Amino acid sequence: MKRKLGFWVMSFILILSLGSVKRSYSQCSICTRTVQQMGERPGKAFNAGIMYLAFTPLAIGGILGYRWWKMNR
Repeated sequence: MKRKLGFWVMSFILILSLGSVKRSYSQCSICTRTVQQMGERPGKAFNAGIMYLAFTPLAIGGILGYRWWKMNR
């Protein structure tokens, strides 16, 4: 029962985080000012680059966490 609940909670958190990707742009104040000066199209590319750079370490951490969980199960 705990496994199913944990699975559903993690699935819900994943869905919420993927749904908010469009609305949340991880930019500091300096990056925001720079993007506003560049225009709309380069700004979208800049945001996509930030999301790409954030995804790689999170994916590696997720894979390592999954393997650790699988071995200790």
